[in-house]
This record gives sequence, C-alpha cells and structure tokens, in this order.
Amino acid sequence: MTAHHTNTAHATLVEEVAAVVRTVAGVAFLKPGLGDRLRSALTRPAAHTDGDPSAGVRMTLPDDDGSWHVEIHVVVDRRARALNVARAVRAGVAAHLAALVPERPEPWVTVTVTGRV
Repeated sequence: MTAHHTNTAHATLVEEVAAVVRTVAGVAFLKPGLGDRLRSALTRPAAHTDGDPSAGVRMTLPDDDGSWHVEIHVVVDRRARALNVARAVRAGVAAHLAALVPERPEPWVTVTVTGRV
C-alpha cells in the first residue's frame, strides 16, 4: 500500500516490511511510489532515499486463506545477482512476518526487480 493508509497498524507493518527489504544485501532501494515520481526535481528527496518509507511494498490480507499477500518492487545494485537478491528479499520478508504472526499461514511474497543501478 502507499502513503494513504487509513489503518495505522497496517501502515506500520508495511513500513516494517520495507525496512526489512532495505537491509538485504544488493537492494539499492525500493521502487519509488507515484507521488515521488510526480514531484518536481526541487522537492525530490536526495538520491537513493525513499520519500515514502513504504514505497515499493504492497500488502493485502485476502479473506479466503488468511495469509498475507505481499508485493515488493526493488531496484538492485548492478554488482549483485538479481535472482539472489530477490530470493533473499522473499526469505527475509517471509521470516519477518512468520515471527510477528506465527499462527497465520505462510505469506505469499512476490518480489519484482524493476531496475539495476
């Protein structure tokens, strides 16, 4: 989800997941959100910083199976192998969510590498 969260617990969880993603070796940054892309160059944050801390992370909790569905869009360092980075992001996010809510089924985590820098 993006910055227009109405549920603060959900927003906090999305920000936690984004923080986990940023700690993975090879992740340059999370894909900028639409709001960050539309800002003028004068108001844009410094390079390699996220204007919205949860940009690039979308989480939903469908009612049918009770597991989190997490979509993550990252830009990776060109020196890292994108597949390894995507796998590490997926594993890190899944482990984080399993530790927070162990009674839920394993989350469905999709990682998309949108670029390399």
